[in-house]
Amino acid sequence: MPLSSRPDYDLIVIGAGHNALISAAYVAQAGYRVAVFERRDIVGGAVSTREIVPGYQFDLGGSAHILIRLTPIIEELGLEQYGLDYIELDPLFSAPFEDGDHLFIWRDVDKTADDLERRFPGEGDAYKRFIDEWTPFANTVKETFLRSPSPFEIGKTFALGDSAKIDWQRAMQAILQPYGDVVDQYFTEEKVKAPLVWMAAQSGPPPTEPLTAPFLLWHPLYHQGGVARPRGGSGMLTQALRRHIEAHGGDVFTSSAVDEILVEDGRASGVRVGTDISTARGVLAGTHILESVGRLLPSEYRPESLKGVRVGNGFGAILRLALSEPVRYSSHPGDDARIGLGLVCRDRQQIMDAYADYLRGEPAKDPPIVAMSFSAVDDSLAPAGGEALWLWGQYFPYELSGGRSWADIEEGVADSILTAFEKVAPGTRENIMGQLFQHPEWLERELGLRRGNVMHVEMSIDQMFSLRPTMDLSQYKGPVDGLFLTGASTHPGGGIMGASGRNAARVVLKALS
Repeated sequence: MPLSSRPDYDLIVIGAGHNALISAAYVAQAGYRVAVFERRDIVGGAVSTREIVPGYQFDLGGSAHILIRLTPIIEELGLEQYGLDYIELDPLFSAPFEDGDHLFIWRDVDKTADDLERRFPGEGDAYKRFIDEWTPFANTVKETFLRSPSPFEIGKTFALGDSAKIDWQRAMQAILQPYGDVVDQYFTEEKVKAPLVWMAAQSGPPPTEPLTAPFLLWHPLYHQGGVARPRGGSGMLTQALRRHIEAHGGDVFTSSAVDEILVEDGRASGVRVGTDISTARGVLAGTHILESVGRLLPSEYRPESLKGVRVGNGFGAILRLALSEPVRYSSHPGDDARIGLGLVCRDRQQIMDAYADYLRGEPAKDPPIVAMSFSAVDDSLAPAGGEALWLWGQYFPYELSGGRSWADIEEGVADSILTAFEKVAPGTRENIMGQLFQHPEWLERELGLRRGNVMHVEMSIDQMFSLRPTMDLSQYKGPVDGLFLTGASTHPGGGIMGASGRNAARVVLKALS
């Protein structure tokens, strides 16, 4: 009997990252039979949380929930019913400086601008002007994220809504520039420029790369959606998604690595897990594009375009610390400095110096850091009186010069991240109870992030929108009928947004109907 004549499920999902789970949840909610297969013993991929040090909950990937708050996913899936409880963070960002100075970016634009104006006359007004001028563009970008990236859909988005408020001739002059240049058009004070540029750098490209201005120009969206944390850890989002899927009759199998996508008569018909075969009307892969199409799909069905996908060289590493006492910044000893994302970057030159190290195949000697101490608002992350502190730094290449491996240098690099942080929070080292260092090789080995790239493939203009990951694979459809794609390898890319999962679900539901 052909495999597909009596399928076990309507949809099989490979991988349990947040995008894959979101797709599965929408399809299950629509009444279809869904199964999710995950190789690890926990769902979530890079959005998961574990007790690494006794009493301390460590996120293993993304921690700040920003972009997903700009989507209707939480409400459409009713995830609060399944245990998701968001804690709002305000300030959104803090920026401590080595000279004892400190500034905040609050959820409220006026409050932020007023603070900046008192500190740096003229900069508060400039900040309001920046937000006002680029909010229509930011909203337009957000709408493109929530649609399939076909030329028609992108064209429709740029022709309607807030796009009509944009002076496109003027806007394009900025959009084509490096984001490090655009910030100079609004601000004069380096202490205002540095945190804005450092946030823009989180997608990977440096401040000098052309066509990267949108990474800065969607900054107004932070004020719209805010920054939030799931109570209990970032992984509580994916745990809620699992409960949703199971409540709607779906199956979620962990410790169940898919070994092959089965193809019958040119159509994806199921998966093989070890010696077991499960069949379905459709298969959705949420894993890295080079894993799903490049390895699991039989070689005769792999498109030539896959050879052009650029994964890149990784660019970040994170040191997770269990502390016996809360972090205390020398520039601002209060709790406000611990609540939001701590943008520890003295100036833009620090970013460029770190990137120069990276280009030489060297780990950044003096890395800029994003410091996260969310136990300030969530006491479930650490014992009473303690702190869970996570330090994300850039730039740290997967491929090191001199034939070295990360095992050779990881201890010294972890120490350099801590040393850089202690310039604004001295004494942190004395309170360490335990730690986890997630360097690029760790990210590849444990989370399946090839070459340590948290974005799957590089976030450059030639691999964005209808070119992500390639033009022929950009519509959430694989190279054979019945195979669908989601995850950071697809539009709109990495980060905790879930738009790829929601967009892919619409494509799957149309095919199943």
